[in-house]
Amino acid sequence: GGGGCRRVMGLNKHKPWIETTYHGIVTENDDKVLLDPPLIALDKDAPLRYAGEICGFRIHGQNVPFEAVVLDKSTGEGVIRAKGPLDCELQKEHTFTLQAYDCGEGPDGANMKKSHKATVHIQVNDINEYAPVFKEKSYKATVMEGKQYDSILRVEAVDADCSFQFSQICSYDIVTPEVPFTVDKDGYIKNTEKLNYGKERMYKLTVTAYDCGKNRASEDVLVKINVKPTCKPGWTGFNKRIEYEPGTGSLPLFPSVHLETCDEPITSIQANIELETNHIGKGCDRDTYSEKALHKLCGASGGGTVELLPAPSSATNWTVGLPTDNGHDSDQVFEFNGTQAVKVPEGVVSTSLKEPFTVSVWMRHGPGAHDKETVLCNSDKTGMNRHHYSLYVHNCRLILLLRQEPTETENYKPAEFHWKLDQVCDKEWHHYVVNVEFPSVSLFVDGASFEPFLVTEDYPLRPSKIDSQLTIGACWQGGSGHMAQFFRGNLAGLMIHSGKMENKKVIDCLYTCKEGLDVQLPEEVATSIKVEFNPNQSSLSVEGDDIDAFDKVMQHISYLNSRQFPTPGIRHLRVSTTVKCFKEEACVTVPDAEGYVMVLQPEEPKISLSGIDHFARGAAEFESPEGVTLFPELRIVSTITREVEAEVEAEEPKSIQETVVSEEIMHNLDTCEVSALGDELDGEHESLELDPAQLTQRSLEMTSSTLGLVITGVSTMAQYETVLHLIRYKNWHTEALFDRKFKLVCSELNGRYISNDFKVEVNVIHTVNPMEHANDAMVQPNFINPVHHASVDLSGHNLVNPHQASVVPSAATVVIVVCVSFLVFMIVLGVFRVRATHQGVARDQEAGKENEMDWDDSALTITVNPMETYEDQHSSEDDEEEEEEEESEDGEEEDDITSAESESSEEEEGAEEEGQQGASRQQQLEWDDSTLTY
Repeated sequence: GGGGCRRVMGLNKHKPWIETTYHGIVTENDDKVLLDPPLIALDKDAPLRYAGEICGFRIHGQNVPFEAVVLDKSTGEGVIRAKGPLDCELQKEHTFTLQAYDCGEGPDGANMKKSHKATVHIQVNDINEYAPVFKEKSYKATVMEGKQYDSILRVEAVDADCSFQFSQICSYDIVTPEVPFTVDKDGYIKNTEKLNYGKERMYKLTVTAYDCGKNRASEDVLVKINVKPTCKPGWTGFNKRIEYEPGTGSLPLFPSVHLETCDEPITSIQANIELETNHIGKGCDRDTYSEKALHKLCGASGGGTVELLPAPSSATNWTVGLPTDNGHDSDQVFEFNGTQAVKVPEGVVSTSLKEPFTVSVWMRHGPGAHDKETVLCNSDKTGMNRHHYSLYVHNCRLILLLRQEPTETENYKPAEFHWKLDQVCDKEWHHYVVNVEFPSVSLFVDGASFEPFLVTEDYPLRPSKIDSQLTIGACWQGGSGHMAQFFRGNLAGLMIHSGKMENKKVIDCLYTCKEGLDVQLPEEVATSIKVEFNPNQSSLSVEGDDIDAFDKVMQHISYLNSRQFPTPGIRHLRVSTTVKCFKEEACVTVPDAEGYVMVLQPEEPKISLSGIDHFARGAAEFESPEGVTLFPELRIVSTITREVEAEVEAEEPKSIQETVVSEEIMHNLDTCEVSALGDELDGEHESLELDPAQLTQRSLEMTSSTLGLVITGVSTMAQYETVLHLIRYKNWHTEALFDRKFKLVCSELNGRYISNDFKVEVNVIHTVNPMEHANDAMVQPNFINPVHHASVDLSGHNLVNPHQASVVPSAATVVIVVCVSFLVFMIVLGVFRVRATHQGVARDQEAGKENEMDWDDSALTITVNPMETYEDQHSSEDDEEEEEEEESEDGEEEDDITSAESESSEEEEGAEEEGQQGASRQQQLEWDDSTLTY
């Protein structure tokens, strides 16, 4: 043995002891682990130093993020702690093994002993660091209106936290206020009430979510819920109001219409489109000329056409008392209420109606009483009640009574013709044409021909000397002197027309509407769809089986009003549809679609008459066979004014300025009336004349009376102008006449548009008898001084008329020579100015004659131009009349005395002797008041 310190063998007899299992809890982002039971290692070698002390703990396992540390060697206490921040979301639990070891037998730890391995379970506790997130960016759903859903859709949010508590979504919430939806805790959304497509077509909801730690979703989610209308069969894209601008041609009524049939398998579709025009005029828009003018326009053969219900006027006054609908915009209609009737004056219709003849009338009549109601009646004026002929209505029948006048043979003849017609009682307007060619009578109603269902016979009338009376709206009972069998309803355009009217074209033209429905069929559907119109194009039916083709046809249906100035207002429109399915029954009910066409007010034309409104002529011209032309330079112009929006460049951004522009338009006229102002025309010594041949070749008619003359007939403004140029006024007693005034008014469409009153004043120039006054003129050298007073009578006219040249004796020359010698110094003084003025006047005459001349008596010159008549005669060989006018204007005076004119007829001058031409030349004196001051 050696000496020194010998180690004690077997001092560290026992290994440490620890529990077999530990459970720990650690909160993420924290490092302290709570262990149960606490970590304590025991060693039976205690209290020996080293052998009884615990030196450490060892952890076994891969990448264990924990460490175990000894707190007290002698007691064996220790802790486990996290090496760094833990993330529960990455790993919720950790399991590893742990061993404790003692310090061995000395400071070097030799012969240390380890405990058994204990299992450690550590749970990482969650903190609520994540907010819920919705799985989708947004949610969409579609619901049918009127339905209550258990669930419309589900929204779902997730939370990234690891614990059940913090990752669990505890509730959802709709943030949008006052919406008819709720959401439950599982995210199911449902409606709280039935939805209505009409009220709201789409709802937008904002939804949020909460986890069980009360964390709200970082972003709310948008939920869109579309409400789908319950599929209702019907027309979609149907405009209720359609505006029609006059003069724009066809206007599509349903440009974007579609028939919704809700996917039903259909076999046929039929639609009726009705345009209601009954309240317009006589059932629809037509030209509102007088019935007579319309007959002419439609080509009814000329001859005795008599209008029995004309618009009231000075010439036709028997309809004055009847109530009318004031038909300025549309046709004039007369109302008969069962107490009114009118007598047609004698001579309007010839008493013996020679056959064949035609009666035509517009009538609207409801189911009346059981009495006879008379439209037109010709009966005895006095003493007896015999009806010669009459047209009346009785129990929805139209009856024509026609008693033959006395003849040699006394036998039965057809006397009453009965037609049973629904049209007589349907309260609608219809057009009736009765053609009488004894013994046969034919009837057309709205262009369709009807045969009488009953004809009764009677003896001819007995001869008598009693005059007959023609009445409308009732029958005159000559025996008792009162009216009977009154008519209740409306009548218009009652005509008697000599000759038959059987031409279908003419009859159709008379009642055809100027407005209606129109359709241009696209080629591709022309075969599969059938379209039918009713006669007056106010309704049409469309039939087919292919919805797309059907829609296309409907989109091509349009409204057309071909009048230049339509009647404004509403026309109701209705589409009624029947759809059939395979079971051959109406399976889909399509409600009627209703709307209206609004025809806008047409631009009102302003008819302007202008021309020379004041002139003078020598008395001899009034007495000549030609007379004096009243409207030599009349112009008829019609204009409309419309507002045009024009963009103007201003400082501000684009501002729109409305400018009014006037635009000349062409249209027809149907009446021009020339009336004498002041006294009526005295047939003894004056007249207005117009060549009838000129009228007939233009299809115009004229009536004249002491008031003036009226030209009627539909014709262009230019034709009317030409005819009015030809009107002449004659007066073969001019001694007492100084002036005569006339007024001209023209109108269109039966007085709907009326021109200005164009007034013309004609002055008569009386020539002095030269023999009586020649000596006075020589004796009075101051003849020129009172000329100031004479100026009103002379009024700037050519003093002497060349027509008289042939009868004026040489004394006239003496007078003129005296005058000339008085004035010779004036002529010398003013020769330059006279020439200049005369050239100016000549230029004016060529450029066109002015209408007005204001008399100015502040400067007066009398000039004689001996060349003028001579030049005129040799430069023009026409048969026309030349008019010359001298004129001047003065700003200060506005007198009504206007331009002076002379008309010289060269036909007569050409025939005169050379010598007389000399006289004539000297006699053509002119006033020129523009050059002389005194």
